[in-house]
Amino acid sequence: MFLRATEARNPLLIETAIRFHQQGVLQPDTYILDLDMIRRNAQVLLEEAKKYSISLFFMTKQIGRNPLVAKELINEGFSSAVVVDYREALVMMENNIPLGNVGHLVQIPKQLLKKIMDYGTEFITVYSIDKLKEINQISSELGIQQKVIIKILDKQDLIYDGQYGGFSLADIPNLVNSVKGMMNIELAGITSFPCFLLDQQEINSTQNLKTVLFAKKLLQDNGLPIKEINMPSATCVATIPKIRSFGGTQGEPGHALTGTTPLHALQEQSEKPAMVYVSEISHHFDGHSYLYGGGYYRRGHWENVIVVQAGKREYDKLLPFSDESIDYYLGVNKKHAIGATVIAAFRTQMFVTRSEIAVIDGIQKKEPKLLGIYDSQGRFLRGEK
Repeated sequence: MFLRATEARNPLLIETAIRFHQQGVLQPDTYILDLDMIRRNAQVLLEEAKKYSISLFFMTKQIGRNPLVAKELINEGFSSAVVVDYREALVMMENNIPLGNVGHLVQIPKQLLKKIMDYGTEFITVYSIDKLKEINQISSELGIQQKVIIKILDKQDLIYDGQYGGFSLADIPNLVNSVKGMMNIELAGITSFPCFLLDQQEINSTQNLKTVLFAKKLLQDNGLPIKEINMPSATCVATIPKIRSFGGTQGEPGHALTGTTPLHALQEQSEKPAMVYVSEISHHFDGHSYLYGGGYYRRGHWENVIVVQAGKREYDKLLPFSDESIDYYLGVNKKHAIGATVIAAFRTQMFVTRSEIAVIDGIQKKEPKLLGIYDSQGRFLRGEK
């Protein structure tokens, strides 16, 4: 999906990936993160957000909840992270990363709520009045006032399987009455997901966003002025002006940090590719070669690979792979030398894979240095640290 773009816009990353694998520094089934390019992408995102007065919270699930990269993003000027779930929150907490928003997409379990709130998060996204009551009680115990964001949805909105939850428009009157009696929380904002999606060759707003804007008016009419409108999905330089045009105040760049939103596969964007996947030819069967798997993501649109042996690069296509199967191996059309390096670049969510993640600095200076290898949950495995 992103292989051609990476060849054109970050050839040094591919060269480094090939060399490090062939030198035995990297094992098959490893994602490489180009820290130089991630820093650069962070800077162009922050500069654009500043022009439009948009707050950006970075997301790390796509890059395996990597704490080393998270620390670099804080150094570059991000204020805090948005975490996809409570486990990601715990990884960030263990590494002293500030939390900007916890609870969207996954609610904080009751027994972890106090721990996370005591650590501190600027916002908690909430799907129910029961959770608001829990937050209000714990806020009272901690002597704080917690800002909350509520997720809004309606029947005609796009909701992915596994993400059902939130307040419907019909719930708003009851929500208003309940919140007015909770003295230790501030209803600071509203959100939905996704607010933007790729449509043909452009990222456009969704029905969910219309619902959010209608909900804002309903809440304001009921005496609850909303300061923050969180508009996630496909946050990148190209969509930041769109967030502002709809009255949004917050974005959540994830794939933009590695130059891998769907838009980046179609057109050259401000962010450049900063991620590749490395594997190796394991064996042959029935006229095809098979590479080591572990990093396959079912929505990744993985089609192409580069196979490298004895300094020669050859392009090949991935064989069809069923969603019902475990990716122990993945096949390609042609036969290649066993042990040959395989390079790919596709849309991924590293935190749902078995892969290792290698963070490499200095690629763009032609002085690549492995800083560390982590698992897909952000745990350090080996390297310098």
